[in-house]
Amino acid sequence: MNSFQVTAGLERLLAGEAPHLQSLSIGLILHPASVTSGLQLSVDALLKEKYKVQALFGPQHGARGEKQDNMIESAHYADPFTGLTVHSLYSEVRKPTPEMLEGLDALVFDLQDVGVRVYTFIWTMLLAMEACAEAGLRFIVLDRPNPIGGVQREGAVLRENFESFVGLHAIPLRHGMTCGELAIWMNAVRGIGCDLEVIECRGWSRSMRWSDTRLPWVAPSPNLPTPGSCLVYPGMVLLEGTNLSEGRGTTKPFEYFGAPYLNVKDLMDFLAEELLEGVTIRPCHFQPTFQKYAGVICAGGQLHITDPDTFHPVRTAVAILRAVRALAPQEFRWSSPPYEYEENLMPIDLIWGHDGLRHSIDRGATVDEALEGVREDLDAFSESAESSLIYE
Repeated sequence: MNSFQVTAGLERLLAGEAPHLQSLSIGLILHPASVTSGLQLSVDALLKEKYKVQALFGPQHGARGEKQDNMIESAHYADPFTGLTVHSLYSEVRKPTPEMLEGLDALVFDLQDVGVRVYTFIWTMLLAMEACAEAGLRFIVLDRPNPIGGVQREGAVLRENFESFVGLHAIPLRHGMTCGELAIWMNAVRGIGCDLEVIECRGWSRSMRWSDTRLPWVAPSPNLPTPGSCLVYPGMVLLEGTNLSEGRGTTKPFEYFGAPYLNVKDLMDFLAEELLEGVTIRPCHFQPTFQKYAGVICAGGQLHITDPDTFHPVRTAVAILRAVRALAPQEFRWSSPPYEYEENLMPIDLIWGHDGLRHSIDRGATVDEALEGVREDLDAFSESAESSLIYE
């Protein structure tokens, strides 16, 4: 496949392809990956082109990515570089209030998503769309590529009664859509009625890898530093619901996994029997500098993707959970609440989308048994989403 430059929605806006927006007073939802192809932050680029940016809104990790860890709230403050008010949407509020939207004509969303349900940026988008519908404001998505592609969908579809800020609507763990496509779909299926405009990417196709886009990579959050970390994230994020380290506090978050109580040889022998495709799991030891097991040597593995087209991160992570549960039944634990503002439900259930995976692993199910019924739910979701897809 020939590589060529993709033009993100921000670039098209700056090129004057939506002149009707230049006269509007706008609020901008942004983070450090909200950049032009020349790596200029979107707020700076928009102000330079005389767009009337009146306020900034920061998602999880902050408008300028100042929060390293997950589940650490950001404050409201005055941006020291532009002087604009920054409203935190990961604080005591996650939905823009009427006071935050006062004086605005439109809210512009320019976040780089990673294609996974539990990544909170799409839920910031959903709540902002609802707030704009209630306030009579236009909502504009400056679309960006899905860095893990738009072909594969994996993992459970969220079920009723398992909603949280890592899942507010029934979509799969790996959803295979862009933010613009999700906005169109959710605006329809949830009956939001938002005055929605999506400024599409130009040149992106669903089968593209990030390297095909020739866009620069800026980490959308501190623990997804590379496109490779994004490829493993749809599955390895499940480890957040356990007492396994998912590699936070190392240079390879979500690529490393392990715990002090594991035996590397036994683990590798067990996983070899799973015949996982597109990935080699290298036995290794690592010592996190923060989060789980900070300062303690963990035994485990590192995922090396050998073929992104055949690699299935969710299946791989389920195999890892099955192996650890079988090899260390006394030491392995599911994490307890709270998790992402939910005080009662088990974190693993929120991440997976229901309690089926936890119960399957606990009773010693095979990987295929643990994933039973997932494909049917994915097919139903794909049929529902088809009419909202923008890109081929």
